[in-house]
Amino acid sequence: MSGGVDGSEAREVGEPIPLSALQHAVYCLRQAALIHLERMWADNRFTAEGDVLHAVADKGGRRMARGVRRVMALPLASKRLNLAGVADVVEFHPHDGEDVPYPVEYKRGKPKLHRADEVQLCAQGLCLEEMTGKVVREGALFYGEIKRRVAVPFDAELRQMTEETVAALADVLQSRITPVPTKQKSRCRACSLKVLCRPELVARPVKAWRGRMLAEMLKAEAP
Repeated sequence: MSGGVDGSEAREVGEPIPLSALQHAVYCLRQAALIHLERMWADNRFTAEGDVLHAVADKGGRRMARGVRRVMALPLASKRLNLAGVADVVEFHPHDGEDVPYPVEYKRGKPKLHRADEVQLCAQGLCLEEMTGKVVREGALFYGEIKRRVAVPFDAELRQMTEETVAALADVLQSRITPVPTKQKSRCRACSLKVLCRPELVARPVKAWRGRMLAEMLKAEAP
């Protein structure tokens, strides 16, 4: 799913959360708020390569291959979780006389240490379950750098993490308050929004305020 954001419109309260926002939220809640609340976006080499990888899937269409129906650019939604978006590819695998959905998400890089990609994919699975009434037990991430799929089981742990991410992001978007920067310096270096986020400058006043509050509390408790 491509990550471009139209910065010309303000996000309305109650508007469905984009599926792509969950990937941003797992990576960094502040990044998700800057993109989906404040409508900031900055392309870098990584986002550009991702756009190229998604170009074919974003065209849409259907095809059959070895009994598997493949639908590209399929709109997805969940009323329960207030989610909406477009899946890169959803395959429908025949099983016991039924077609079982199997979402496939395209990513430019390689498998990551964090689970942002998996949460985004699992959210697609939850949408498909609600839309079709069928259990979606697994999906796949196709990484452009390694040029192969990685299967992702939608187990209880991943489902819980996905729903918790949805709830945390919903709270941020509803509050309209962008979280302060975290201490994830390694992630900040790879973030396309680093220049717009300015984590070091934003964090300094927060640290100073916390220091003052702590000093006042200790002073008040002193005999």
